[in-house]
Amino acid sequence: MATIDEELGSLERDIRQLKIEYDQFFGGGRKRPPNEIEWRIELVVKKYGERSGDMKYGQRFRYNNLTQTYAKYKDIFRKRMKKKEEGTVQRHFGAAAKAIEAERARKLSEANERYSTVVAESPVFRMVCSEPERETDKVDKLFHAFVEAKKHAGEDIARLNYPDFLEFVRNKTKDLQRQKGCCEVEYVVETIDKQVKLKALVKA
Repeated sequence: MATIDEELGSLERDIRQLKIEYDQFFGGGRKRPPNEIEWRIELVVKKYGERSGDMKYGQRFRYNNLTQTYAKYKDIFRKRMKKKEEGTVQRHFGAAAKAIEAERARKLSEANERYSTVVAESPVFRMVCSEPERETDKVDKLFHAFVEAKKHAGEDIARLNYPDFLEFVRNKTKDLQRQKGCCEVEYVVETIDKQVKLKALVKA
């Protein structure tokens, strides 16, 4: 039986494949829309929507990002399907036709770019701690949020590991407490211009 992480991995792959096959369908390369993949995605989305309590924080974070991406894709596909069914795409000839086709190609290119970047911006995650070595549950959530944000932004996570991250947070917290005379330090994970940032802010 597949684990939650494995099923979320399959869901992520299916969403990417759905986008590819819908592009092929609207481009004339497929005769039918990819209903089978969409049905499979719907099953997993519904399954974990009803079992959110079974997931760890990092898994819920990943699931929510995937469902948001899927919802945006569905809205775009629905609008394109409506236009296709209504026959609003017409053939034109001559110079005017070329201008119209060029504009249509530009809009399609922009839409495809939105598809590929829709998950690049992740929600801001905040965590406050004073003794990281005793608040490992908080550091664990911070680590998962940081890793997931980097994955969705397409950044390399091969060198990230929890022990080193915990040591970094512990040292950073102690340094700020010593330098600034504060009790707590707030860590913020956010994506700015498609780059993931981890900030440490002094709390009073």
